[in-house]
Amino acid sequence: MKKIVTLLLVFFLAFNLFAQENPVKIVFDVTSSDVKVHQAAIRHVKFMSQAYPDSKFAVVMYSGSIDMVLKDKSTVADDIETLAENENISFIVCQGTMKRHKIDNSQLISGVKTVPDGILEIIIKQQEGWGYIKEGQ
Repeated sequence: MKKIVTLLLVFFLAFNLFAQENPVKIVFDVTSSDVKVHQAAIRHVKFMSQAYPDSKFAVVMYSGSIDMVLKDKSTVADDIETLAENENISFIVCQGTMKRHKIDNSQLISGVKTVPDGILEIIIKQQEGWGYIKEGQ
């Protein structure tokens, strides 16, 4: 009986170690106009991408978070440009939000991508197995 319990324990520990090494995919949903939320989202992506370099991270912004991706308004522009250079990190803004605020691509921080609909982008990523994090306060 001891051998079986020991074997199960070793198997369980080995399985957990293996599971922790598997890359993850996480989509961050940012809708707030609060710069503290923008800074927190960047901090989370930065630290998680360093801790899990083989994982994928996407920050999807729409609604009130539009200033987060504008060259002349963002408090996190430098971080977005730097992080967007990593092929495993993407910053995505909703074209519908851009249209509503009369913003064109030339106003976006370098490295920010656009999609027709931010909410739909999040849903598609969830269908593809991405984990979901809502950034807010």
